[in-house]
Order: sequence, then C-alpha cells, then structure tokens
Amino acid sequence: MRGNFEHRVLAAHNRERHAMGIEPLKWNPALAASARQWANHLASTGQFKHAPERIPDPQGENLWAGTKGYFSLEAMVDGWVREKRHFRPGTFPNNSTTGRVEDVGHYTQLIWRRTRQVGCATARGHEEDVLVCRYSEAGNYLGETPF
Repeated sequence: MRGNFEHRVLAAHNRERHAMGIEPLKWNPALAASARQWANHLASTGQFKHAPERIPDPQGENLWAGTKGYFSLEAMVDGWVREKRHFRPGTFPNNSTTGRVEDVGHYTQLIWRRTRQVGCATARGHEEDVLVCRYSEAGNYLGETPF
C-alpha cells in the first residue's frame, strides 16, 4: 500500500512538472517521515499551519486539508496545481496575476526547478484529512525564478 501512495503522489506532482518541461521529482523516505510527523501533529491538534523552519537544512512544504474521506490523493495535489491559473512567469514572489503570493505559492514549490525530491504523508483528523509534502531543495526563494 505504501508504494501505491508514493507512486500516486509522485505521479500527481510529476505530471505537472513534465508538462512544464521540468525534471521529475524522486521520492525521499526521510522527507516522508518528516512530513508524517507534521501531518500527525496537525491532524491531532486541529491546527493548520506550516512547521517551523528547519535550519540548517530547510525544506519546502505544501499543506492541504479537506473533508475527511472525500478527496483522493490526486485531488489533493491538484489543489496546488490549480493555482497555475494565477501563475505568471518571472521572479518570485512576483509570480501571481492577483498580486498575492498565497495564490501561487504551493504551485511554485511544486514546480521549483531546483527541487529534486519530495516526501509526503496524510493523516486523518476529527473532521479533515491532511496532506503534508516536504521538498528538497526548498523553493520559493525571493529573487529567483521557479524554472
């Protein structure tokens, strides 16, 4: 079952990366373990916030939450991919047609050209499922271009 999870999450990420001509991500078990810890924390506390920054080894992080048992893994990742509708090429954080980086930040992390690895985990809370994906190298650096 774990392999199926990894395959599905990777495929959902890499479909968009392939469409943009960006190298596919590879699965990283250490990132997945880190994501699992944070997903479990969020699900058990009902919080929805990013983990504290990891120094000296920063990781990118995408978070998703939605109605428990309703969304497939592909739909969860697609929530980030759909931010593409607000994306415009250029230097981060000026990549949003709305002027709000929050409208494209998940997408830009997903397609960040120097990101090569991902690890993800889901957890079930009282009312919501949570997906946490961790990325290495982290993306969304000020003054850089996503790809």
